[in-house]
Amino acid sequence: MKQNSMLAMILAGGRGSRLHDLTNKVAKPAVSYGGKYRIIDFPLSNCANSGIDVVGVLTQYESILLNSYVAAGHRWGLDARDSGVYVLPPRETADSNLDVYRGTADAISQNIDFIDTYSPEYVLILSGDHIYKMNYAKMLAEHKANKADATIAVIEVPMKEASRFGIMNTDAEGKIVEFEEKPENPKSNLASMGIYIFNWKLLRKMLVADMKDPDSKHDFGKDIIPALLNDGKALYAYKFKGYWKDVGTIDSLWEANMDLLNSKNELDLSDPTWKIYTEDVTSLPQYIGANANIKTSFITQGCMIDGEVKNSVLFTGAKVAAGAKVIDSVLMPGVVVEEGAIVERALVANEVKVGKQAIVGSSDSEHIELVAKRVKGVE
Repeated sequence: MKQNSMLAMILAGGRGSRLHDLTNKVAKPAVSYGGKYRIIDFPLSNCANSGIDVVGVLTQYESILLNSYVAAGHRWGLDARDSGVYVLPPRETADSNLDVYRGTADAISQNIDFIDTYSPEYVLILSGDHIYKMNYAKMLAEHKANKADATIAVIEVPMKEASRFGIMNTDAEGKIVEFEEKPENPKSNLASMGIYIFNWKLLRKMLVADMKDPDSKHDFGKDIIPALLNDGKALYAYKFKGYWKDVGTIDSLWEANMDLLNSKNELDLSDPTWKIYTEDVTSLPQYIGANANIKTSFITQGCMIDGEVKNSVLFTGAKVAAGAKVIDSVLMPGVVVEEGAIVERALVANEVKVGKQAIVGSSDSEHIELVAKRVKGVE
């Protein structure tokens, strides 16, 4: 491995319980997004575009699909010599209760041997369930320029929402002077994005000590970062400007899809200079019927539209029959909306069928309706 190099570790083991039925059988990072992508495509593509050659993906809950998907490193150009994407589940122990990652820091601790194999100078730690584009090489350059022990990516959030996040309080030079986990009365609006660069030798030492601490939660936000600040280490904030979405709820996943319909959307999935790579699904071209009515929508390959689609995102192979209406909604792969059915302000899960003349969702509902099971219509 190259000297002064950095490898990445993607934390992809979260349960994703707030996505309800979408994550009953699929790990949250493997959930579909944007017509043809999966959430994990974003951090992996960012790594590939940033010149990071070795990526460990730490999986845990409902990980069979995610493991097989990630193992095909060629999708992101990470299958060449001296590079690769490695699936790293929790190690088996004699105590089955410990056959899990107990926290974000524990996930890295259990893979110290893997990291040591490559002797990196720096380790980049990422969440596997956010949608954004970031050049980690720029973040590393700033980390080096600051002679930092750790650098934490932050994004400015509205002050009224700051209490939902881990907040970094900094001085005029961007050095972190205080970290507050979901403070009631936040002093700043610099929210942690869960993206960290650490000097590996220092982090390794911290992790070994953390493993031995019976009172630790084994978590970066609750244990490692506060310990580094207490030790007087140099922690800096890296201010990210651009699109970033934590898609932890049905509403936020729906919003992230809807954002793609905005012509000024900062994510810009068609940007040739920063491609988001994904699985190349073999599918027929989209079919738009003579009587179809489509307005401001994102239609993916394999879709068949004979009805009305307005302000919606349709994933691969979705079908909307004659007389059916899909409004302000997200149809995931293989969804079928039969004749005369109406789907409005809803997110319809993979392969679900909405029967004839059934009505799903409502234009005035406060939250987005998740449709995860077949909806019977007129037989």
